[in-house]
Amino acid sequence: MNKKIIIIPIVLIIAVIGLSFNQDDTENSNVVFHATLADPDLYKNGIYSDTFTVNKGDYLFRFVPNGDSPQSLTILLKGENYNFSENFKLKGILHQTGISEYYTWDYDGQKAISIPAQQVIAIEINPNGNELGPVSVDIIEN
Repeated sequence: MNKKIIIIPIVLIIAVIGLSFNQDDTENSNVVFHATLADPDLYKNGIYSDTFTVNKGDYLFRFVPNGDSPQSLTILLKGENYNFSENFKLKGILHQTGISEYYTWDYDGQKAISIPAQQVIAIEINPNGNELGPVSVDIIEN
């Protein structure tokens, strides 16, 4: 009887861990572009650039910034029949609890984009002089 009491929680823990790994894989499979910019060597003349292939569809920018991230991020996307430009501004959001205050960070700007056809996209990310401020930039399927 005691063995059953021990085995059941272990099986449940293994099931929960397995499901959490599957959810992470699903989220990551929606990422069509990712860059973690935390090193000045990633920039050429102050601009990070790369290319990626994207299908027709709707996408969103997702950022992982902090208080040291660039205050302004200019992002350009250029494809065969697609052009996009946005100057994202870093915004601190104050959270107050009964015993503490803290900030979370995000970028304001147009985060939703629609790509009209499958194509190769060139991306340029300009941190406007703040090449030391770390930030991750993702483009994900919506």
